[in-house]
Amino acid sequence: MTFNDLNLNKSLLSALDDLGIKTPTTIQYKVFSIMMSGKDVVGIAQTGTGKTFAYLLPCLRQWNFSKDKYAQILIMVPTRELVVQVVEEVKKLSTYMNLEVLGVYGGTNMKPQKDAVNGKIDVLVATPGRLLDLALTGILKLKSVKRLVIDEVDEMLNLGFRPQLIRVFDLLPAKRQNLMFSATITEDVELFINDNFNTPVKIEAAPTGTPLENIKQKAYNVPNFNTKINLLEHLLSNKDDFSKVLVFVDSKSLADDVYKKMLEIYPDQIGVIHSNKDQNFRFNSVNKFQSGEYRVLIATDVIARGLDISEVGYVINFDVPIVAENYIHRIGRTGRADKEGKSITFISQKEKKNIKKIEALMGIEIKTFKMPTKVAVSKELTEAEKPKIVMKNVLVKPAKKLDVGPSFHEKKDKNKKVNIKMTRADQMRAKYGKPKKRAQKK
Repeated sequence: MTFNDLNLNKSLLSALDDLGIKTPTTIQYKVFSIMMSGKDVVGIAQTGTGKTFAYLLPCLRQWNFSKDKYAQILIMVPTRELVVQVVEEVKKLSTYMNLEVLGVYGGTNMKPQKDAVNGKIDVLVATPGRLLDLALTGILKLKSVKRLVIDEVDEMLNLGFRPQLIRVFDLLPAKRQNLMFSATITEDVELFINDNFNTPVKIEAAPTGTPLENIKQKAYNVPNFNTKINLLEHLLSNKDDFSKVLVFVDSKSLADDVYKKMLEIYPDQIGVIHSNKDQNFRFNSVNKFQSGEYRVLIATDVIARGLDISEVGYVINFDVPIVAENYIHRIGRTGRADKEGKSITFISQKEKKNIKKIEALMGIEIKTFKMPTKVAVSKELTEAEKPKIVMKNVLVKPAKKLDVGPSFHEKKDKNKKVNIKMTRADQMRAKYGKPKKRAQKK
């Protein structure tokens, strides 16, 4: 099947020809006719299988020019980087169309975005938080939205965007087409779909957790952090094979630690990206890695979803992700567009239980190797790796209280003060036993 077999107009076919894309992927041809029918759709496919074009092609095919300045197509994505990428994809496909696309996201000054949404918009791409901020100012109107696309909804829910999504739904027209695309469908996502979609058609191009066939996976048993650094240095020394490498880590602090170590060994070749970095830093890191200025990019799972970086030869998991599905998303950054990819995972003793979960999810066993003999095994442990001394919590019995009686004692009668007003006669009687009269003045 080619794109000519789908009901695409000349403008879209010409744009695809310019991009050199002839054949639709499985998810692209499976969802096309269903989306064109106007039904709500939930598309499930592996990362790297063309989900973005899968929803853009039918949306743009049904788009009609309007003098109305408000957006007809709204696309919500979880990260700023993904906003920029989807905007670029829309521009590529709309080369021969008189269509205006705008991307808005948080972490940057809102005033220029306020000015931009005042203009003509046909397709709006946004992160949920910034979209809601703009809508609540009254500047951005959502009354003309005909198609709502939510990309990577499971990641949005993980990032805590549920309240913003619900608020956005309240601002949208009731009559609209809802479209959702993701690589994984969790129980939380199922509940979200049931609450907000109208009997959607579920289209699955590959079951959740199916490993990409064109990615060669292997792993090394590595005892600790410093030995992992030594192994990473050894692998990166082969510049021909490891010419474009994504290194994934679990946390922001770990990303910074690995970055500092590698920067000492390979200066000007290493970049880092995580959510604590400012917007310009994040964009520059991705752009330099994409252009080849950086040979290695160290990242958290912030770019494991959706972001399309071409020609990534290797994905290295510096640690094993706790959530098994995240492993699929990580290795999906290589082997894109049917090209061969490679992934390597470093496994410490305590991470073996996580790799078992990943293997169970994929239904395959990842081949594990011993480290190369040239790699030095470090005995130095980080603070997090050092065994913790757990002190036994011995409860000391409180001393038994002695029976010493009440803490308050009645005063003796002579010490009691009673506020009674006495006449002089009474005072004299109390003092002398009989009343004393004053003598007459002479």
